[in-house]
Amino acid sequence: MKPTVAPYPTARFRRLRKSAGIRAMVRENTLTTDDFIWPVFLIEGKDDETAIPSMPGVTRKTIDRVVNSAREAFSLGIPAMCLFPYTSMEHRTEDCAMAWSRDNLTNQAIRAIKDAVPEMVIMTDIALDPYNINGHDGYVENGEILNDETVDALVKMALAQAEAGADLLGPSDMMDGRIGAMRSALESEGYQNVGILSYTAKYASGFYGPFRDAVGASSALKGDKKTYQMDAGNSDEALRLVERDLMEGADMVMIKPGMPYLDICRRVKDTFGVPTFAYQVSGEYAMIQAAVANGWLDGEKVMLESLLAFKRAGCDGILTYFAPEAARILNG
Repeated sequence: MKPTVAPYPTARFRRLRKSAGIRAMVRENTLTTDDFIWPVFLIEGKDDETAIPSMPGVTRKTIDRVVNSAREAFSLGIPAMCLFPYTSMEHRTEDCAMAWSRDNLTNQAIRAIKDAVPEMVIMTDIALDPYNINGHDGYVENGEILNDETVDALVKMALAQAEAGADLLGPSDMMDGRIGAMRSALESEGYQNVGILSYTAKYASGFYGPFRDAVGASSALKGDKKTYQMDAGNSDEALRLVERDLMEGADMVMIKPGMPYLDICRRVKDTFGVPTFAYQVSGEYAMIQAAVANGWLDGEKVMLESLLAFKRAGCDGILTYFAPEAARILNG
């Protein structure tokens, strides 16, 4: 039974707030650089990068520049990066075969980063939308997103990324059965040590717009993703999905978006006690940056406060575009 709080003036909560040292001693949640996975965007070419207007401060980079970014990130104490390729419309196809090509942008970048910074944890994205002429995470036939045929393609994508040296695979597609299929294939092909950080509770959200600009999917997408991504009104369903993905072989789970779904983060952590991550997605980042640019918010304070909210909600880590900036501040 919880103790009863003594009445004022015996209990004065301000006693434990009177100095920075005391506040640090009793702080329940702490943000560190170990909490970050930094998402980065890849483009073809050499020694180049392009701005993403809807994500101020974020750029698409050629592999050589991403390697330099990996060196910097590791020096800041950021333990992991997540790679996303930009694909123009002329390189998108119906069969999405580039998704599992040994020499696609993602697989080239994995090898290059691992050669330069072998200690950096590399996470990848597994879904067909960067390569699909329809902009969807799965194959499309007569307006329907095909589940089982897509899973077969995703398994090939997973094996190609594992062969390239990825540490964590991030299935973001939300097809049924894909975790079990990937885990079985990884085991049978000798990649038993490759982890799966599953996008387990990924909602059909309006917060993804800037990301779709970043990977070239905005003009490609036909229709919406509501038949495979989660309904924003559902919470219990997220727990069922987490249980299923864990039983199929996921090592870690993710909730996406982040801040609008902190209640889901807390429910997942309390129910399962497994490594739980959240993605502070492009729209969340863009909102904060827009407000800061207009002078409405203190950028540093709001950034760190937003990241700490994930820890308070039970998350073990956060995918965030703020990772380098936050790390510099936390390192003092």
